Amino acid sequence: MFYRDERLALFIDGSNLYAAAKALAFDIDYKLLRSEFMQRGKLLRAFYYTALLENDDYSPIRPLVDWLHYNGFTMVTKPAKEFVDSQGRRKVKGNMDIELTVDAMEIAPHVDHIVLFSGDGDFRPLVAALQRKGVRVSVVSTIRSQPPMIADDLRRQADNFIELDELKDVVGRPPREPRDIPSGMPMELAEDE
Repeated sequence: MFYRDERLALFIDGSNLYAAAKALAFDIDYKLLRSEFMQRGKLLRAFYYTALLENDDYSPIRPLVDWLHYNGFTMVTKPAKEFVDSQGRRKVKGNMDIELTVDAMEIAPHVDHIVLFSGDGDFRPLVAALQRKGVRVSVVSTIRSQPPMIADDLRRQADNFIELDELKDVVGRPPREPRDIPSGMPMELAEDE
């Protein structure tokens, strides 16, 4: 539930939201997403967190990052670390949990409601800490994918769970056809354990 006079902040775990939307077979239209939450309350900030490969000539996420930066989102990025897993696959590690947590705790005295776009169970203690400060927390993810993309304990801790699939008609667009991915481009992000 949202109140039109409450001060809102959005915290988007980029890789987690991307994976949840992909599991539901749609792409997020971030302009629509921002507009939707501007209507639900007084949107103070919309943070977007992602790790970037610094050395690649072209990163598939760079156009999105640039667009978000110029269209009202506060971008929080850091260099991703590349590694080769035990099967010899090139992977990228770029966990943004600490950055998101610090920013959420810093903004807590200035907002009434935080909307967290992530299903990562590591955020349960953050949600509990924000609630102790009097901030309501809604979590956006999905239980309709196989497997569900939200940790059960995070869902239980949140004041409100918003099913991403139910936002599809409001903030979604059909997925784009896959483009040719340059050789050597990482196919997946690995989270810190």
